[in-house]
Amino acid sequence: MSNTDIELMAHLFRRAGFGSNRQILEEYCNKGYDVAVEELLNPENQPAFDDDLIWRYAPYFRMGTGAPGYQSYWMYRMISTPRQLEEKLTLFWHHVFATSHSKLNRNPQILKQLSMLRENCLGNFRDILMEVSKDPAMIFWLDNCDNHKGAPNENFGRELLELFSMGVGKDNEFNYSEDDVKSAARAFSGWTMAPQLPRYPYGDYNWEFEYREDDHDNDDKTFLGETGNFNGQDIIDIIIKQPATARFISRHLYNFFVADEPQVPSWQTTPPQDIQAIEELEKAYFESGYDIRAMLRVLFNSEFFKNARFQRVKCPAEFVAGVMRLVEDYMEPKPNVHEIAYAATYMGQDLLNPPTVEGWHTGHEWIDSGALVERINFASSQVGDTSKPGVKKIVDRLKELGGEASDGEIVDETLDLVGPLKVTEGRKQDLIRYLEHYRNTYGAQGVFDEKIAGLLQLVVASREYQFA
Repeated sequence: MSNTDIELMAHLFRRAGFGSNRQILEEYCNKGYDVAVEELLNPENQPAFDDDLIWRYAPYFRMGTGAPGYQSYWMYRMISTPRQLEEKLTLFWHHVFATSHSKLNRNPQILKQLSMLRENCLGNFRDILMEVSKDPAMIFWLDNCDNHKGAPNENFGRELLELFSMGVGKDNEFNYSEDDVKSAARAFSGWTMAPQLPRYPYGDYNWEFEYREDDHDNDDKTFLGETGNFNGQDIIDIIIKQPATARFISRHLYNFFVADEPQVPSWQTTPPQDIQAIEELEKAYFESGYDIRAMLRVLFNSEFFKNARFQRVKCPAEFVAGVMRLVEDYMEPKPNVHEIAYAATYMGQDLLNPPTVEGWHTGHEWIDSGALVERINFASSQVGDTSKPGVKKIVDRLKELGGEASDGEIVDETLDLVGPLKVTEGRKQDLIRYLEHYRNTYGAQGVFDEKIAGLLQLVVASREYQFA
């Protein structure tokens, strides 16, 4: 197989998943790119994640005493799941429909929301919006439980339009008015939560959705130019057919899977960097009847995706999960996974705790002096441990080069096995100088495994490794 095939397959798995080791990439290269895309797009054909195993091994993950247990569970799932795209999309939707533990303070409820997002991640966008609108975690997070007939609360109705489906505007125009927000809020009155079962003696029970007809505003409403006695599902039916909605979800998918875009609040006045790509995704949105799987099939098979390598800064969750997949650690339950989950928090992404309903700012905003130090320290500590299965495999592959391999050949092969990763010529020369320094310092007494561990630490500390 050509190195071009490996590079493309590695690109696909960095974006549609959290990365894979060389053995898996070579196996998929033998199957072909098209087959790999379809396998990723159809996770139901892959083995399911074994929840029962992790709950038995770490029952404290399910305790309602704070976010870390659930963060640990989710990070372990990102690292070890065979359904990579499914989990990557769950992270994507968690960012779009940002809901925070800081207000809910109910771990099982957030887990239930994540399960809902996971089940619907590749489905119809109408269904996704409906499920989100009926999700008790979202209802509480955005105060729709306080949205009553005659006393509307506009919080959910506003964010449904601004951050969940349409955006404030596009092409320097507004997508909706304040009157549309008010009508949306009135339409969702009565969408609330059923009374909760008592906590004791068995612990917390999840909230359940309840529609209260007597608390719903049944007067006519005018929304985006249409008038009627609208309920929440009518509002969603109007939203999904708007060109603004196609633009909004297309830009989100492009930002998450292709290349860093400006932040959402600027989309009204900042055009997409690749309008042709966005228009292709918009076309797939309407032609498929608002199907996310169909949009991603177009995206992953497009030239604009295949040519967009290393144009996204890895978010902390995918950075951490990617490093762990590289070193092949925590592929099965073992102690201290909470330390791995904490690493993403220290880098600026507190899973289950987005800072606002806007989610996290992405791209270069992930990188500051503190976050970069955390990234480098975490990655170098993992790849510097030669006892980890993935590191041992890299070392063994490099040993196959033989004792006559030049420093340049060792560097090239290392970059190939880690990525393949493209670095500047200056970076490559720095890595070669490290090997020269190691040889001059230790001579024949040098240990090959330790030398390669140090080389790997320099590679993952590089600027280039921060990009997907």
